[in-house]
Amino acid sequence: MQSTSKQITHLSDDSIQASYFELACLKVIGTLNETNGIGTLKEKTIHAVLKNYYAPDVSHQEKRIESFIADIYKDGKIIEIQSRHFNTMRKKLETLLPLYDITIVYPIAATKWLNWIDEETGEISSRRKSPKKGSIYGIIPELYRIKSFLGHPNLHFILTFIDVEEYRLLNGWNHTKKKGATRHDGIPKKLVDEVHLETPHDFTCFLPNTLPTHFTTKDLQKESKISQSHATTCLHLLYHLGIIERIGKQGRAYLYQRTV
Repeated sequence: MQSTSKQITHLSDDSIQASYFELACLKVIGTLNETNGIGTLKEKTIHAVLKNYYAPDVSHQEKRIESFIADIYKDGKIIEIQSRHFNTMRKKLETLLPLYDITIVYPIAATKWLNWIDEETGEISSRRKSPKKGSIYGIIPELYRIKSFLGHPNLHFILTFIDVEEYRLLNGWNHTKKKGATRHDGIPKKLVDEVHLETPHDFTCFLPNTLPTHFTTKDLQKESKISQSHATTCLHLLYHLGIIERIGKQGRAYLYQRTV
């Protein structure tokens, strides 16, 4: 994970949070083992585990609020577990944000092990550790999908870093059948970190401490080790939130500086 200006809380194996997460895993994966195995639950395993981690009492889960179903509703607050397609939440946010505090939990695979399933035989290959590491910047494209809601005082985020055992079907389009393959399910193994974005000021975590006082998209791309498109979108969002301002140009590129 990248170095940021926001303190990331590292959770030890014997922490209370890690213990609660392990219990949620045991509860959900135990149910999975009693059925037919991987991917047989009505919802994806990571979603189910996180729902039980953040709301162990099932009476707080799947609650009807107004004309919507909330993943979790407790003490007047809503928690939604959302790993992609934030745009599908626009109507819910538009209706419920003026009335309720809403926290969107975004799971990120800190470390991932890949397993491949042969659809014809059901055989599962030996797992392989993915070289890719999870980063806070993974949420950037999703945040752009709900840009108009960012900065609302009732909207918060939790970036939940977990180690994941991912299973994919060997149904891709190239000779190995791995390119474009279907992600079947992910099994959470361990809670690693949680990053809380409670207010717009917390979004400064996307600005590495190593950035110069005045910086461009290329500077962010270099220091955060992300793609140019992610860096461009990130700065666009931070500018929208008033966390950075444009102070001129360096060649054809905008030159930014922090405002907070």
